[in-house]
Order: sequence, then structure tokens, then C-alpha cells
Amino acid sequence: METVPIQMPDGSSVPVRLLPAAGTHRHPVTPDAPRAAVVIAPGLGVPAGYYEGFALALARRGFDVAIGELRGNGDSRPKPSATSTYGYHELVSVDFPAIFEVVRDRFPDSTPYLLGHSMGGQLAVLYAARVRGRLGGLILIASGTPYHRGYRGLSGPGMLFGTAAISLTANLAGFWPGDRLGQTGFGRQSKVLISDWARLARTGRFVPLGADIDYEERVSRLKLPVLAITVTGDDLTPEGAAEHLVSKMPNAELTWWREPEPLGHNGWIAQPATTIDRIEKWLRDR
Repeated sequence: METVPIQMPDGSSVPVRLLPAAGTHRHPVTPDAPRAAVVIAPGLGVPAGYYEGFALALARRGFDVAIGELRGNGDSRPKPSATSTYGYHELVSVDFPAIFEVVRDRFPDSTPYLLGHSMGGQLAVLYAARVRGRLGGLILIASGTPYHRGYRGLSGPGMLFGTAAISLTANLAGFWPGDRLGQTGFGRQSKVLISDWARLARTGRFVPLGADIDYEERVSRLKLPVLAITVTGDDLTPEGAAEHLVSKMPNAELTWWREPEPLGHNGWIAQPATTIDRIEKWLRDR
């Protein structure tokens, strides 16, 4: 595995992990049928290193793979502080283009597909809206929006007031101190990123701070292939939350699949066999 550090304008260092295809590609790689390069966007507070086993399994199926770290998470440095002012917009307009430049340099003959987990899926959709035809497609796993109306029963008000409380805490502290709350705290995060997330939970719309385009309008025009995977036992991204995200792309070529094993929000990463089978089939059908 090769790791390439990227320097961001605010001085942050964001590593990109690169795994070239290690297995035999089951179809001839030609200019008309290039190899797929799967670029993984992690979930909030999930280190990129956690996806290495999953990425290796994909590479063994004959795909090039890259894992981009979310700024401030995992091996990215420095950790978020009161001076951190990046949110959804900066990640998709600055960080993702830099990550994809590394991917194109390393895998120039491969077609990039963006795989987003959880918040990584939200960011993947926004990035796709910016670059449109430059992606082969999107793979969204355990990914939806936190819009409170996508949750049933008390989970809806819980998501609404929970995200609001987290955002208020982040603004008072200067950052979200989730690293003090263990694995369920989403890690230490920029207050702007948390504010964008809470706004999405409240309004159901992508209106990130500092946006230079109408993301909702751009997303609605996307026509690329999308594989949306939900996971049994995932309370963080139930069916309604996933449906709300993909409903923003009415013109996309959508394929749904539900992981039948009760692996929850993150368990599919450590037990990826059936998920990778489905991803491989979908990629082979492109």
C-alpha cells in the first residue's frame, strides 16, 4: 500500500492510501472497458485505516482502490480546533479534488467510482454534483441524510434535537470534542462541519456554509449510475434516511440492495464478503 500526503490550504495534511489491483480482472481491460478505481470516502469519525481490509478485498477482485481521509480525522493532522473553519463545502470543493488528482496520477487508465460511507456518502453526492460527468458512478453504503423526518418514532425528534445540541456544543467549545466520548462520539470535528450536518438534519437540504453553487439544484440534475446499499441492523441510517438522500437524484440510474446480515452501521467493513460481491457485480455491469 502506498500513502500520499496532501497539503491543504489551511495547513492540514490529508493522506490518501492507494492499493493497485492485486487480483485478476475478470473481463479484458480495454480503452472501451477500463478498470474501475474505487475511491472510498469515510464516515464521520471513522479513520481511513479502518477500511484497509475492505479495500484490500476489493483490490483482490481486480479493482484499483484509494481511501481518502476526511480532514481532521484518522491520520490527518492537525486535529480540529477552534481555528478550524471547514465544512461540507470545503471538503468537496478543495479536499476531494486534491484526492482525485492523486488517484488520476496513480491510476490514469482507470474509471473512478466514488464510494461513500455514512457522511462520506453525503459528501460523495455533493462532489458528484460539482464534477458531474467525471465519475463512473456512486456507491453509497449505510449512507443517507440525518433529516429528522427520515426516522421513525422517537428517533426523528432524537436526531433533530441531538444534532442541534451537538452543534451548539461545538460552537460554544470552538469544535466538537467527540474524541472524549469514545467510539460513539464521531471524533473531534470542525464546528462548521457539525453545523452543516445539523442544518441538514433540521431542513433536509444541502446548504453548506460558504457554498458557491446551489447544491440541491446541481444534485437534482445528476444522471450517473448509483448503487445504494442499506444494512440490516443499521439504526444510524435506516431506510428512510437512505431514501431521502437518493430521492435528491431523481434522474440517477439507481440500484438498491440491502445487506441481509445484521452488520449495523460499521460492521460490514470488517465483514465485507457479501457487500463486495454486490459491488463487484454492479461494477462489472457498467
